[in-house]
Amino acid sequence: MMKTDKPEEILSVLSASMGRRWMGILTFFALAVVLLWLGVANAPSFGWRIAFIAFGALSLWGADVMRRSTDDQIVLTREVLRTKSGRILARVDNVEKVERGAFAFKPSQGFLVRLKTPGQAGWAPGMWWSRGTFVGIGGVVSGGQAKAMAEILTALSLNMLPSYDDD
Repeated sequence: MMKTDKPEEILSVLSASMGRRWMGILTFFALAVVLLWLGVANAPSFGWRIAFIAFGALSLWGADVMRRSTDDQIVLTREVLRTKSGRILARVDNVEKVERGAFAFKPSQGFLVRLKTPGQAGWAPGMWWSRGTFVGIGGVVSGGQAKAMAEILTALSLNMLPSYDDD
């Protein structure tokens, strides 16, 4: 009996660090509380009142977006870098370079992926962002997991990772 559908080989998984995740969410929430309080209690004029309330509501929305986005994970397979929910961030054959240096324009605790051709733009606060030929991975993630994923992705993009087929 031959197997036709092989399960996808997951090489690395990157998830949010619980401490960093909740610190980020609570920071957004605290900003919202301060802005809403300023809008209700201390605004010098009607225009400032509206601005404080609007930015407070926007901060509450940001806290919820971060809560939902950091509940997801980033998964690396031999073919793609994607989220657990299914959004493809980069195809391995489209990776030009992976940057982890101190002066790289990358998220905190993460790495930057330079693509050969532009990908789809998007943003998941605290996890990843994508714009043009750049994909930033990191934010509230575990630094050790991010470093390991960056090393594996680098090896994959340079065809240095051996393949172990069951056939």
